[in-house]
Amino acid sequence: MKDIEIARKTKLNNIVDVAKKINVECEDLELYGKYKAKIANSIFDKVKNNSDGKLILVTAINPTPLGEGKTTIAIGLSDGLNRLNKKSVLALREPSLGPVFGIKGGATGGGYSQVAPMEEINLHFTGDIHAITSANNLLSAMIDNHIFSGNKLKIKEVTWKRCLDLNDRILRKVQVGLSEEKNMISREDGFDITVASEVMAILCLSEDIKDLKRRLGNIIIGYNEDGQPVYAKDLKAEGAMTVLLKDAINPNLVQTLEHNPAIIHGGPFANIAHGCNSIRATKLALKLGEYVVTEAGFGADLGAEKFIDIKCRKANIKPNAVVCVATLKALKYHGGAEISTVKEKNIDALGKGIENLLKHIDNLKNKFNTNVVVAINKYLEDSDEEIEYLKEALNKVDVELSLAEVWEKGGEGAEDLAKKVIKLCEENKELRYIYDLNDSIKDKIYKVASKIYGAKDVVYSKEAEENIKEIEKLGYTNYPVCIAKTQYSFSDNPKNLLCEDEYEIHINEINLRNGAEFIVAKAGKIMTMPGLPKIPAAESIDINDLGEIEGIF
Repeated sequence: MKDIEIARKTKLNNIVDVAKKINVECEDLELYGKYKAKIANSIFDKVKNNSDGKLILVTAINPTPLGEGKTTIAIGLSDGLNRLNKKSVLALREPSLGPVFGIKGGATGGGYSQVAPMEEINLHFTGDIHAITSANNLLSAMIDNHIFSGNKLKIKEVTWKRCLDLNDRILRKVQVGLSEEKNMISREDGFDITVASEVMAILCLSEDIKDLKRRLGNIIIGYNEDGQPVYAKDLKAEGAMTVLLKDAINPNLVQTLEHNPAIIHGGPFANIAHGCNSIRATKLALKLGEYVVTEAGFGADLGAEKFIDIKCRKANIKPNAVVCVATLKALKYHGGAEISTVKEKNIDALGKGIENLLKHIDNLKNKFNTNVVVAINKYLEDSDEEIEYLKEALNKVDVELSLAEVWEKGGEGAEDLAKKVIKLCEENKELRYIYDLNDSIKDKIYKVASKIYGAKDVVYSKEAEENIKEIEKLGYTNYPVCIAKTQYSFSDNPKNLLCEDEYEIHINEINLRNGAEFIVAKAGKIMTMPGLPKIPAAESIDINDLGEIEGIF
């Protein structure tokens, strides 16, 4: 049975009843129909004295192009914890329309481990991403209007891009201002996908609406004739942008198919941005539940590193346990097996691919100093011999393995994982960051590249070198770094899956995100506006005569 059919046949509870499970009353909800709601700002004062629950981070090995079921495991784990009579709350990212209509499909889990209503969450949801698109593009309009109206700020170079929440490679570079109106100045512009917009990162890192407005005002939109930065607040844009985001800053509440609470809010990409749901959503969940299950996008080299070095540092939180998700097919893929053969038994490829998993485990255990368990997202074709082989490899590094059958069994299939996680959460450890904020920009990048990726060195383009000098001149060097890199490999080459030979990380461009308060370093060939695959998922998405959506998976 397809995911959408499973979701559709499940009778959902009214969201008001779901909210009561975590002691959120109707007066603290802004209802969007029967099955989704925003949690009003009023709740934060009511729960501020509650003790925090335990935070569980779900991350993964480097994925195959179709992902490894990290969200599915996170949902199943939260359901599994609730089945063990632990009050667990999910805290996940919102899906982007880019992957929904692209190659990966939806991002609401799978099988009997889903959040619902899945079609609505995967599409427009409560309008947060549209609000971010509008705020981003309002700033663009105000920039060009200011230049058109006389350019009092003497803007010479515009670095701010427009955005759209779809994969559309043709918009990576565009020419604007071609109408030949008086005072209209033509220039080259471009689009990012909305989830790569700095506004998305700002929303997810803001503590409250006051902090949101401050950060929006601090966005650098370009540079004047003297080479000095021009800020959004110089254009008096931050107030109107905040107004557009006044509802989007509040977390969204939905439910799992087992009627447990799921807070879904914010969705920055992990290979382009920092890949975590909002700080507000995570902190609220910690006040509402005994256990909070959250995730960080793509492999642990991207998602978990940014979750810890950016989000945990900013929010002053730490994961009490980390679940590293893997599949046997992905391990064989990283061991050299062709994607078309990964379902076949292959001990040799599995043995080589386990090195990818062991590197992630070493990072999580020994670099970040966290408590780790490995969850295998189990498929029917997985052989007992291969599973036993993997278990023996993990025993050598003192890490437990849990077979999670959440797609088929929902929370029941994650009870073993839940028990292991509960046990790990009792082991208190001091979280370690990979770098110090006072390190130089190059030192921060090198520490991530060498310690987490395993690179021998970092090579900078001439443009990147100039970018660093400019940031140093402005005095913004004490921000964390957010490395934009392929998710498919520890290296910056998506085809270098085994990473057996020594390699360098190539930094081509460095951008200051002053509102988000981090520095983006683009490694290898990374695009902030993805393109659609040759056969996009959009071709299979349709609506039937009953008005039901088909083809979202």
